[in-house]
Amino acid sequence: MIAVVDILGQQFKVTENTKYYVPRLKNEPESEIKFDQVLLLTDGKETKVGSPVLSGVTVTARVIEHLKDDKITVFKKKRRKGYRKLNGHRQQLTRIEVTQIA
Repeated sequence: MIAVVDILGQQFKVTENTKYYVPRLKNEPESEIKFDQVLLLTDGKETKVGSPVLSGVTVTARVIEHLKDDKITVFKKKRRKGYRKLNGHRQQLTRIEVTQIA
């Protein structure tokens, strides 16, 4: 089964027993979490599309860990003006494993 789930405003295409990196969640590691904002559900033969979400369909996942993504460096420069600006960012992520689509 494949489902498209809305997690904190971002859409993810998920399957069972697969691990994903999602934006930072408030849940503790090794806890269960349910997502009820399922936008699409398909089993290969039949596809159900919500308007905007499907009722009665949930995706259950287990929180594995919280971590930071690799650092992204942003460098701006205007030549012959002496303007240089260096900035960096590390995104906060949560790794989850989808256990059930029901």
